[in-house]
Amino acid sequence: MKIINLTPHSVVITDGPIFEPSGTVARVSVQQVDDGNINGVPVKKQTFGDIVDLPAPADDTVYIVSAIVLAAAKAVGRTDCVAPDTSNAVRNDAGHIVSVPGFVR
Repeated sequence: MKIINLTPHSVVITDGPIFEPSGTVARVSVQQVDDGNINGVPVKKQTFGDIVDLPAPADDTVYIVSAIVLAAAKAVGRTDCVAPDTSNAVRNDAGHIVSVPGFVR
């Protein structure tokens, strides 16, 4: 199985492989409109749109994407995407993710 990392970061599996970024980053388009303010701080209403830069499905290929891209991909019936399992991540003293135990669908 070919695994392609479409995130901008290396994905390190705890005690396992490292998936380096492919150079392409899959994203979900976003539109924002003004939605007032809270105590003088501007607030925008955000609407998510189409997935950008996610290749078409390919035989024996899985794409590592962000959680938001995964949700959008699932909504359109894609089953070839996974996201890093950040809810069970190993973190350093500063709280930054060092590795993940695997992927989520």
